[in-house]
Amino acid sequence: MNKLFLIFLFLFISVFVYSQDTDRKAPKKKKEKPSITLYKIVSAQRDTTFVDTSLSIQKEYKFNYLRRDIFELQEFANVGQTYNTLAYDFNDSNLKPLFAAQSHHFNYTEIEGMKYFNVPTPLTELYFKTAFKQGQQLDAFFTINLSEQFNFSVEYMGVRSLGAYQHSLTSTGNFKFTSNYHTKNKKYQILTHVTAQDILNEENGGLTESSILLFREDATDFKDRGRLDVNFEDAENLLKGFRLFIDQEYQLIQKKDSLFSTSLSLGNKISFEDKSYLYRQNSPYDGFGESYVSSNINNKVKLEDFNVQAYSRFENSTIGNLTAFIGYTDYNYGYNTVLYLDDGNITNRLKGDLVQAGATYKKNFGGFLVFGEGALNISGDFDATLLKAGAAYSINSKNKLSAEFKTHSVAPNFNFLLFQSDYKNYNWQTDFENVKTQQFEVHLESTNILNASISYSGIDDYTYFTVKANDSTPTPHQYNDRVDYVKVKLQKEFRYKKFGLENTLLYQEALSGEEVLNVPQFITRNTLFFHDEWFKKALYAQTGITFKYYANYNMNAYDPVLAEFYVQNEQELGGIPYFDIFFNARVKQIRFYFKYENFGALFSSKKEYFAAPGYPYRDAVVRFGIVWNFFM
Repeated sequence: MNKLFLIFLFLFISVFVYSQDTDRKAPKKKKEKPSITLYKIVSAQRDTTFVDTSLSIQKEYKFNYLRRDIFELQEFANVGQTYNTLAYDFNDSNLKPLFAAQSHHFNYTEIEGMKYFNVPTPLTELYFKTAFKQGQQLDAFFTINLSEQFNFSVEYMGVRSLGAYQHSLTSTGNFKFTSNYHTKNKKYQILTHVTAQDILNEENGGLTESSILLFREDATDFKDRGRLDVNFEDAENLLKGFRLFIDQEYQLIQKKDSLFSTSLSLGNKISFEDKSYLYRQNSPYDGFGESYVSSNINNKVKLEDFNVQAYSRFENSTIGNLTAFIGYTDYNYGYNTVLYLDDGNITNRLKGDLVQAGATYKKNFGGFLVFGEGALNISGDFDATLLKAGAAYSINSKNKLSAEFKTHSVAPNFNFLLFQSDYKNYNWQTDFENVKTQQFEVHLESTNILNASISYSGIDDYTYFTVKANDSTPTPHQYNDRVDYVKVKLQKEFRYKKFGLENTLLYQEALSGEEVLNVPQFITRNTLFFHDEWFKKALYAQTGITFKYYANYNMNAYDPVLAEFYVQNEQELGGIPYFDIFFNARVKQIRFYFKYENFGALFSSKKEYFAAPGYPYRDAVVRFGIVWNFFM
């Protein structure tokens, strides 16, 4: 990963020096700057937006390790660690099982999250933010159009942070290369990307029981959190992934060549991804049960995933937009050894192939947009179906209403079906039924009233990890009854002169199955802020305080061997207010961020803020950083 970063750094410096040298040789004359709307971002679904250099409260919420709003997540103490889930969306549309260690995938970019670019001049973005004790986080991005037809981008996001607690170092690296090319007549377009991602976490099993008591009582001698004892100091886990992806499309008929406003395109997608998850530990930990070895725990699982898909896209102003596809997947998940037990054997591999087919449809009827999607596995060892249908209505330019229904049936994730470890308790092979989800959502987007969403999810054969009675470690389970889950989310910002109040409120409840789907009943986040333009409008500033609170509940626990969260119903956590003070400023394309995180902890005699049982959240700390865009 360090080599990839050096390559990117060399490429960036070379292009920058070249551009500076060219500027010296060229005659000095003032050039008209391209409009910001010409710096286009193309999603994996080929939707287009443009670069945004503004400063807002929403940007404040996104200035974090994931670079997105984490309202429904609870951070751990160190940056680069996992997040506990406070609310669920069940929006996955996968037709095959997902990989292991899902708690470490928050910052793992999948195919659907990739972005491609088209820019009139070279664009660079640098993101920097301080971390915790001997570490920083940096996200460096560069993109350029070598011609009007060809663009490439390079990005490297790296984090290294020692953390405040013993043996909690994090070290992550995400390298991404993308390219975007189309012919002069725009009949042919190809999007490609290469990613190499690794996420390393030292694991300590959380604080010991005596240390949890010292933390809660805020013992004077243990203000330095490194003095608190943890369960072990010799383990780490590592998630790695490498992916190649190509999406190419050719327009047989273009709308400008058609008398009936019709276009017809043929395309194909090819991807290969190699993922691995490794847990290693020098000496077995008694809390995980007996081990087959006396030292050097080393558990590694891999997934090789090859996909090829052919699709056709038909667009007509009268009929609508219809896309149909057929695809083939070859997967190979597993280990290098077969485990022989007294009550049966545990195989080393789940491998096979799938043939998939599906279609999407979209059509505008006046102010209405109707859309739908369907897909299924035609053949293979895993059955899966997906069906979506919905509609959206634009009441006017400031108000939009949409509704969607989805039904989804898919096999549980691979680590529910097969898992092996040097720890005896962590070995299983199951034959679970598909998880079947029905979901209905309604969304209102209104600048006049508020943004609101209401969703209902009903789940049959829900899978989860939990510790059974008389056991000490989590194992996979399938819930025999139905889980019914409802969520209501409201968001509204109020402005008065130079003051603002941004409010987000979420109410949720498991109407049935609450013993396996634990969530806080409500979450609120409120930001009171002041904003103004200073120094003859050369600087835009915003400062304020953010309050976040969620009700106490049986918070999911974290297991480092699985790198997964599991259900526990013995300990309630939450019910603690969190306060952050911030000051942000924007000068041209530079945004500065300063924050005093969890400063309310300074005034509490007892410390009750936890990210999971045994894992405290961070203490009060000052952090700062910048986001800087260069338009050359």
